[in-house]
Amino acid sequence: MLKKYCVIYSLAFRKHSPPEHHEYYTDDPITCEDFVENVLRHGMGLHGIRRDGIDLPQNEFDRIVKIAASAVASKLICTSMRIKPDEERFRFGFSS
Repeated sequence: MLKKYCVIYSLAFRKHSPPEHHEYYTDDPITCEDFVENVLRHGMGLHGIRRDGIDLPQNEFDRIVKIAASAVASKLICTSMRIKPDEERFRFGFSS
């Protein structure tokens, strides 16, 4: 059976050869967003997201990346400034 979501990513960019692509499969959209968050946090290459075997439309792909990037920024701000998520949300507006 085909998993609902597939995230296509690479571990690192190589200078002279194309990156080896890996695929992460899940049925849960929240788990998909969490995985994209980890890909962004660790500086891996994000090459695409598929739902039911079809590439997501650009606006849905961008929405998932925006949510993940917002969560990464929120956690980094809270950690580096030693503030609570509520204060971070009030001061900077990222959702955690």
